[in-house]
Order: sequence, then C-alpha cells, then structure tokens
Amino acid sequence: MRARIELVGTQFMVTPPAIPMPSNISLVNDGWLCPEPTPATPLKITTCCERDPSIKVNTTITDKFLPRQPGDLTIMYDVIRAYDQNYLVEVTMENHNPLGRLDHWELSFDWKRDEFIQKMQGAYPKIVDATKCIFGPQSKIYTGLDFADVLTCERRPIIVDLPPTKAEDPALGKIPSCCRNGTILPRIMDPSKSASVFTMQVSKMPPDFNRSALFPPQNWRIKGTLNPDYSCGPPVRVSPTFYPDPSGMPTNKSSFASWQIVCNITHAKTEIPKCCVSFSAFFNDSIIPCNTCACGCVSETRRTCSAESPPLLIPPDALLLPFENRTSLTVAWNALKHKTVPNPMPCGDNCGVSINWHMASDYRGGWTVRITIFNWGGIDFPDWFLAVQMKKPAIRGFEKAYSFNASLLSVDGGVNNTIFMEGLPGLEYLVAERDDLDPKKKLRVPGKQQSVIQFTKKLTPGINVAERDGFPAKVIFNGEECMLPDVLPIASGGRRNGFVTVLSCIAIFVAAFIL
Repeated sequence: MRARIELVGTQFMVTPPAIPMPSNISLVNDGWLCPEPTPATPLKITTCCERDPSIKVNTTITDKFLPRQPGDLTIMYDVIRAYDQNYLVEVTMENHNPLGRLDHWELSFDWKRDEFIQKMQGAYPKIVDATKCIFGPQSKIYTGLDFADVLTCERRPIIVDLPPTKAEDPALGKIPSCCRNGTILPRIMDPSKSASVFTMQVSKMPPDFNRSALFPPQNWRIKGTLNPDYSCGPPVRVSPTFYPDPSGMPTNKSSFASWQIVCNITHAKTEIPKCCVSFSAFFNDSIIPCNTCACGCVSETRRTCSAESPPLLIPPDALLLPFENRTSLTVAWNALKHKTVPNPMPCGDNCGVSINWHMASDYRGGWTVRITIFNWGGIDFPDWFLAVQMKKPAIRGFEKAYSFNASLLSVDGGVNNTIFMEGLPGLEYLVAERDDLDPKKKLRVPGKQQSVIQFTKKLTPGINVAERDGFPAKVIFNGEECMLPDVLPIASGGRRNGFVTVLSCIAIFVAAFIL
C-alpha cells in the first residue's frame, strides 16, 4: 500500500539550478522510527521507517463493525460495485412494524461531498435536474460528461417509487421488490410486499477518486401519504450484506460496504392526526361526529367557523355527505333535538379518512359492531388495513368479521390486544372520493368499505357494552392513529354520563341545603 502526497510551493533565495529539498522527513504515527533521510539523487531523498520494538502493538482481533439494530423501518445502503470515480449502491427499505406501512413513499437525504446521481433503477428522482452540476464544481471535473443524461444534482434529492408498469422496463425496472407506487406493507399482510429496493449510480468528487472512498449520505427522512411519521438515525457502518449470487451459482455474494439507517415511528404531541373516528349506537339516533379540526384547521377556515366549539350531533344520513353539504341537515337535526346551534358553527374535521364505529346490537349472548371506512381524499388506498385496540374484557370476546379478513394480533408486548382487519379478495381497494353518478346532485361521494364484527359474551361476563367497554381505545388506519371522539352515545340522550352525574350531585346538594 502506498500514499503519495504532492506539495507545490514558491522558491525564495534559491539560485537555479539549485533545488530546495527538505532537511528531514518522517512519520508522526506512534510506534514508528524513521532515521535521517539520505539523498538518493539530487531530486530525491529516501528514508526507511521501522516499527519501534519498545512499543507493544495491540494484536487483539475485534469486530470493526457495529451490530445491526432493530427498528420499525430499516434502510440498508449496500455498495455492490465500486470504481475510482463512482459506485453502484443498492438501497433496501424493510418494514418491521406489524402496524406500520408506507403509501407513495418519498425518501430524501443530504449529500455531503458534492456527489450526484447519474442513473437509477427501481426508483426515480421526484425532480430531474442537472443544473446545479453544470454551474457547480462537477462540470469542471467531469468535462467530458453529458449532463443531460444525469438524473439529479440536488444536494437533497427526493426519491419516489415507480409504478408497476415500469417493473419490467430494462432501463428503469428489473429490480426485485421495486415499482409498487411506493407501497410498503406489514409482513403480516404480505411478506413479499414488506420491502422496497432500488439502485443508484453515484458519481463522486475529488478528493474521493479511489475505490475505497465511500461515504453514505446523511440526514435520512422517509414519509408517506396518510402514514405515521418516522424519525431516522444516522447511517451506521455494519457488516457487509450477503445476497444470492446473480449468476445463479449456489453461493452468496457480499457487498463491498454496508450502512444501516434505523427509522422508528414517532408520536409527537404536536403531531396532527390524518384520520378520525365517529361513534353511533342502536340506542341513540344521533351520530357523534369526528372532533372539530381533528386533522387541523387552516387560518382561512377559522374566519368562517369556530375551531373551539365541539361538533354538533348529526343524523345518520349526513355521514354520507361531505362536511360542506351537511349544514342544513345538521341545523335541522339539532333544532329537532332542542340543541343550541352556535354562531359561527363548528369547523369540520378536515380528515381525508374517517371511520364510523356503530354499535349495531347488544343481546344476552353477544354484541355486534358495524364499521364503515370513508375515504374523502383524492388518493386511492390499495391493500388498506384497519387495526382496533380495545379494553381487555371486550377483546377476549372477538369472534369474526363478515366482510373483512380479521384476526387478533399482539402489539406492544400485549397478548392479542388488537383486531387487525384488511379487505377480502376484491375488497382490498379503498377508492378516492368521486363525483356522484347522478350529475344533477352535484355531490362528491366518498370511497367506502363496510363490515360487521361479532363478539361473544361467553368469555366476558359482566361486560358493559353500552358504556366504554363496547367502544375502541385506539383505531389505526394504514399505520396512522386516528382521533377518537371525546364523548360516547348514551341511551338517555345526554352528552356524557359524567355530565348527568355532576348535575345530579348538584341537585342533591341544593335539596339538602334547602332542607
């Protein structure tokens, strides 16, 4: 191995043809002795450094790689080909959380050494632009390169997945686990769709023009549409990744270098939900809608409605209407129920997806719930899933779902504390909001999926379904936790049992005081 260092200086007080030469040269590394150099030629001096026998060298063999860490989502950055001026890297994203997923994922990171992406397979930059290379230092180094063929020179590029139609494209596809419109599912739904892979040809800049100068990008971030937020750590050098030899030989091939990025789902207090839940029951004809501004309210909306007022009760048929078309029904319904309508009226929930939990029946041997999922957004959801966590007494009584594929799932160390639901074949697609088939109505119709869930009371004696036991403690759609209402439907027509109890206590206290 050899290291070559070239120095350039200016001569002072030296008369040609004399050449200024250093008087000494040595290694400053510990454990080496370098004798005084001897002139080999007028233009060359030489010294031979040897190890210092008085210094003991640590000969203990240790693993120079850190162990791979678990996480909700892991990203592997595997260099599979290395050249002096560029390298080929394979990026693999794997989902390990049973309730986590990504739809239309977008991956971004920061280049720290003026690298740029020349080619890709299995994914593509969101913006294709080589302008920063042409007007940057890259054009001075790569003078013979046609930058019209370069994909992106952004310091922080945004990478997106390709559609399924490009999976067999010889130039853009032909990568296993690519080209699914950015969908990464939980392993319990489909292990073959729980990962996404793409390759990049990365061009380097000086002083990194050698095969071993490999530096991964930093500040990784991944996000999806109506999916949980992820926080990613820095790239950590790990042992090389082994994968089947592409030649078909019964051997494993190793990457030249591998880094792991671990991403975990975050639950920030300031995070705004992306979906919400409404409650209803057979013993109350009113619907408790999603909370006001459940998914946030923009400042322009706050000028025409109240973001602080609680939502108004709505009739059952209003659930099928967009919020802006519910006003007349809502006002008439609350007048019928002798409820005060505030001015201005409460703002809507502004959620792209809402779920209605309707308690359909409660009988001696069991009880049933009807779940309806509404998609009010402009994006379809293929291979959707819904997870419901309930109190322990209720979850033990779960039997089956009629129109969904449902099963019990252990999450967060619990024992079967979650009902995991997905669409049956033919029902696994939740379409976006569309215009009504009747153009005269001029209404938008949400995408909808519905099923009935059956529970038994054999294993849950004493359960009070009409109270909190029959309603979920947490609802998760496509990995995103949905906001629950603050109140429950009750048979008496009041807003909350606690509210009625407080009034009763006040009445008793006043009566005792009068007596």
